Amino acid sequence: MYQIESCIEIINKELELLKSETKQPVELYDPIHYILNLEGKRIRPTLTLMACNLFSEDISSAIKPAIAIEVFHNFTLVHDDIMDNAALRRNQQTLHTKWNDNVAILSGDAMQIIAYQLMCKCRPELLNPLLDVFSKTALEVCEGQQFDMNFANRNDVKLEEYIRMIELKTSVLLASSLKIGAICGAACDTEAQKLYEFGRNLGLAFQIHDDYLDVYANQDVFGKTVGGDIAENKKTFLLISAIDRARDDQASILQRAIQGQISDVREKVRMVRKVYDDLNIPQLTLEKITEYSNKAFEYLQSVKVDESRKAYLRELAYKLMRREK
Repeated sequence: MYQIESCIEIINKELELLKSETKQPVELYDPIHYILNLEGKRIRPTLTLMACNLFSEDISSAIKPAIAIEVFHNFTLVHDDIMDNAALRRNQQTLHTKWNDNVAILSGDAMQIIAYQLMCKCRPELLNPLLDVFSKTALEVCEGQQFDMNFANRNDVKLEEYIRMIELKTSVLLASSLKIGAICGAACDTEAQKLYEFGRNLGLAFQIHDDYLDVYANQDVFGKTVGGDIAENKKTFLLISAIDRARDDQASILQRAIQGQISDVREKVRMVRKVYDDLNIPQLTLEKITEYSNKAFEYLQSVKVDESRKAYLRELAYKLMRREK
């Protein structure tokens, strides 16, 4: 069985190989190499290789699809950063900051095309099922991003709407990474779908955990300013849950924060966090993370392969849920 580190090593070698394929114009490809070289966790392609390895000792059929998923994921980050006007990604300059918006848009477009080219390098008999999953997921990610953009101008976002948004924007790519790996490993439809559901629930827990860390992480470990979501008025599980439960005085503080009436950012973060604490939002959030995590592991448990084969995949999932940054 392939351990996490072995999968990441394979992925990084493949990305280096992709970089070595010299193409012109460099103005298009250098930004692509730049974003792919930033220190990412390689979670999604690792899940693809591990899912394949559940059903097959030979993971070669999953390597190109795994790299396709990593390239596609990074493409979405490039365009997200433009839309969010984000200056940093993984503590480095974002593409549009290092170059400009036009370069970032065009290089991002090229990355999406490269992702499809890589996916099409799968075995011929896998092409249709893999493209069906990949294309459906690609469109869903775009839908999730649009919902997220819509929420920026709304103060009445319901929790079920938020869950659907993060499912589309974050969870489905994790889920499809696993399903694509399972298909490459010759899993039957039922077992591949179980892994999809494992990834979908894991992705929901992962994103809500991100929401939690943004407010309650250890600043020294987190690597970026704690409270960024509060400062930017992002609709998160914590904020929506607090709005649902707030008394009049607490609701007033949250509304003032959202409407930009608290000019000092540190004071804004402090006040909103106090409302969260008073409403027991941290515990509520951790309980929701546990709920989705438990659902995820139930699906993994139900996959009909020997339990020993699931050990490294389970280890990776635990690491994702215990991370501090």
